[in-house]
Amino acid sequence: MKAMRLRISLAALALAFLLAVSSSFVPRAMKSSSRGVDSCVSSLRMAGSAGQTPRRRRPKKTLQDRTQQEAASLVQDIIQAAVDAGPRAGPARTFQAYLAFTDTFREFLPRPGRSPEDFSLPKVLRTLFEKLGATYIKLGQFIASSPTLFPKEYVLEFQKCLDKTDPLEWSVIKRVIEQELGPITKSFAFVDPKPLASASIAQVHTAKLKTGEDVVIKVQKPGIDASLKADLGFIYVASRVLEFLQPDWERTSLSGIAGDIRSSMLEELDFEKEARNTEEFRRFLAQNQLLNVATAPKVFREFTTKKVFTMERLEGISMLDEDTIGKVTKDPEMGQQAIITALNVWTTSVMKMPFFHADVHGGNLLLLNDGRVGFIDFGIVGRVSDKTFQAVNELSTALSLADYRGMAQALCNMGATDETVDIDKFARDIEGVMNRMANVQTDISVAQLNDGSMAGQVSLDENEITSLLLEMVDVTEDNGLKLPREFGLLVKQSLYFDRYLKILAPELDVVNDSRVNGLGVETVK
Repeated sequence: MKAMRLRISLAALALAFLLAVSSSFVPRAMKSSSRGVDSCVSSLRMAGSAGQTPRRRRPKKTLQDRTQQEAASLVQDIIQAAVDAGPRAGPARTFQAYLAFTDTFREFLPRPGRSPEDFSLPKVLRTLFEKLGATYIKLGQFIASSPTLFPKEYVLEFQKCLDKTDPLEWSVIKRVIEQELGPITKSFAFVDPKPLASASIAQVHTAKLKTGEDVVIKVQKPGIDASLKADLGFIYVASRVLEFLQPDWERTSLSGIAGDIRSSMLEELDFEKEARNTEEFRRFLAQNQLLNVATAPKVFREFTTKKVFTMERLEGISMLDEDTIGKVTKDPEMGQQAIITALNVWTTSVMKMPFFHADVHGGNLLLLNDGRVGFIDFGIVGRVSDKTFQAVNELSTALSLADYRGMAQALCNMGATDETVDIDKFARDIEGVMNRMANVQTDISVAQLNDGSMAGQVSLDENEITSLLLEMVDVTEDNGLKLPREFGLLVKQSLYFDRYLKILAPELDVVNDSRVNGLGVETVK
């Protein structure tokens, strides 16, 4: 029980952070419900209803209103979290937390003889999360990818949350591979002991199979699964305890947010699920005759488990690599075709698949040596509800027509609200955001090298993309709407593509060019 109490104190940190910064706790958001469509009315209707008597607020729920069944359910969750944590996890993670707290405290504590850094709570929390390790780094990334849930200053700061760690020794990684697959020499002709990349959850190595294929092996770091499950379990339990003690907080969906975070992060621990996502994307490409223009890594199932993922190594470079920019400078048509292909494939997948790739930053889109576009890393995917998808269709059609009132109505149909929404004002606000988006320029520099070849550099600011999305979120919330997280993920990927188009195909008319597909209202999912 002592270990359990220690771990709950660590979980309380994350929970207190969620409680402090989640925009789900803003009074406007607390009014949200499923009545979005009925509440979307024009300013004329608002004027006509101005004299109506305000609705009476429902009485607050208290602890005395709790039932025995609710208490039993909470106890079951607490026991399950303790079982998941195990007897060793609590003390070990508490010691790690102590070191993280003291290091962060020393870093931001003013000292004689040196000027202190400008104090910023988001920066302090981001630094602390990085020091706390895998669970909190992933929590930070969840915050960064959820501008519909969290305030702007935290979303922007947590964009900097680094998921790069010192690599583990090859002997440790080799042990994991052999525990999962058996002796390395049985399956692999060669494995490079030097990692290609190292992050909080996994480490990546290049290799060659006995059958001759060049592959990449993604290996889960030992102990990460137990630590992550225990941390997330107790964060969820802490949220359940708070809601039980303060029943009126159930309207803020605190435990729902914690549960969403837990399920999202635990999905990344199961490499077999990522493998299935990758295979399903490859099937989608084959069924839609797209394998000649795009691909995803082939999965080697016999060498893949929950902790080891072996996949084809795609030969190419990042879509925004300097070499790519240099090639596009010499052959603009090649750049246009590459980004149009990537955009069309991704858009079609949103329409036809049960999930979409929810992390299409430059490192996960490759321009392959054979001219195709390569999609990699399907650990983070999004799923679109029918309601949101229909609203996205309406939004896309309105956007193509520059119909800002139609865009406002579509967003209203998607969001949750109890309030009446002034559609005309909302439309004017959206028009302002869209005009600012159109005026954003991407910094590109191109130079000729001594051998006559061209090289380029591009500045693609992650904060800029997020800021544009946050502006849209601010506008919708200022007009009384709360949009689902899945929409935020969709829009962020769209903004990535908007940046890529400005870099690789600046002269392209996306709306009128027949080569570009779109999410139209006639499309059937």
